[in-house]
Amino acid sequence: MNVIWARSAAILIFLAMASAGLYFFLGAVPALAAMCAALLGLLLYYLYQINRLWKVLDAPTYGEIPSALGLWGEVYYRLHRLVKRWRNQVLQVEQQHTRFIQAIQASPNGVLMLDDADQIEWCNDVAEQHFGLNARRDVRQRITHLIRRPEFVQYLTLQRFDDPLLMRDMGEHKRSVIAVQILPYGENRKLVLTHDITKLENTEAMRRDFVANVSHELKTPLTVLTGFLETVRDLPVSEQDRNRYLDMMLVQSMRMQHLVEDLLVLAKLESDAQPPSQDRIEMDGLVAHLVHDAEALSQGHHQVSVQIDPAVIVRGAESELMSAFGNLVTNAVRYTPDGGRIGIALTYENEHAIFSVSDTGLGIAADHIPRLTERFYRVDRSRSRDTGGTGLGLAIVKHVLSRHHADLRISSEVGRGSVFRVVFPLDRSGYMPVALPRAGQAPQKAA
Repeated sequence: MNVIWARSAAILIFLAMASAGLYFFLGAVPALAAMCAALLGLLLYYLYQINRLWKVLDAPTYGEIPSALGLWGEVYYRLHRLVKRWRNQVLQVEQQHTRFIQAIQASPNGVLMLDDADQIEWCNDVAEQHFGLNARRDVRQRITHLIRRPEFVQYLTLQRFDDPLLMRDMGEHKRSVIAVQILPYGENRKLVLTHDITKLENTEAMRRDFVANVSHELKTPLTVLTGFLETVRDLPVSEQDRNRYLDMMLVQSMRMQHLVEDLLVLAKLESDAQPPSQDRIEMDGLVAHLVHDAEALSQGHHQVSVQIDPAVIVRGAESELMSAFGNLVTNAVRYTPDGGRIGIALTYENEHAIFSVSDTGLGIAADHIPRLTERFYRVDRSRSRDTGGTGLGLAIVKHVLSRHHADLRISSEVGRGSVFRVVFPLDRSGYMPVALPRAGQAPQKAA
């Protein structure tokens, strides 16, 4: 027997015993009247509590469950406990839903949900950016009314969703490539997934260009070598012509060797995931080596000046920075006419160490500067080949500086020369002033 039947039986038994007592002392009529009055009062009390319960069930509000005595108190207590359990379940579902939405929002992919009529039910922020949508404004709008690209409409209409659809010129600046995949689910509903593959497409394009450029760069010297070898083998040539052919073959061989060496340097830089060291570099010795190489390449045709602040500290991988700085100096010599000036400087500005190479060469037009660090990009291809350039020097500089989190800033004016500035970050820059010498003592660096 549950508590309701138990308490109801207890009340009836109590009324029966009270009526029996009245019957024994006062007679049948008073006892019957008292019994009817008690039952009527109990009925009115039940009707009152039923009305209260009806109001609670008609407009339920958590925390407003009424209280009562006796049996109805037990009913309200159990109702309160049931509502509390249901509320906890609802809160758990809401938390799971919130975490699910947060997870989708954190995804780098766009997610868009369509109903059975291809109307938008929900989409995350990434999908909004990819398609130029607004989740609040465009909800319940048919997707083809908002995305009217013919390829997308055809993809959705034909329902051939095995392969993704590539949509170009997407995004805010119309420069993105978006892969769209539709997955049917539920009752004629669709899940639209989008993924930005712009970087992948650019990488693939760079790979194709790289292969084509390498093939082109190797084809010319190989053609020259083959032609001269066939000439020397099949035709009688004089000793003077033979020596001239061998010199030209040597030049082409060295060109291929330099190209392979630069490619290996690039491959090593790209494959090295470890950050460069934080060792302090002896800039005096490094700059002296750069000056020696510049003078050897110039052969006295240029004026090379050096301005080095000995208190400036640079930290990094010396071999990598030597390669990067060497390419900057070599380019300055190659692209500066005879009699020009080459300047190498190391300064400290705004807590940043700055290495710069300036020249009075041909200069670079402004539209070429953003592309200078691309592989095999040349402002003047014929002059680059004549000076022995591989077209990879500034690409190496870019990778080295990227590993050191340094910036390459280029300023140039056609006919007046160029300045290449390498600005090192705070964690790779330092300044240690030189202490003033006492009488009879050599200068010392401050501790």
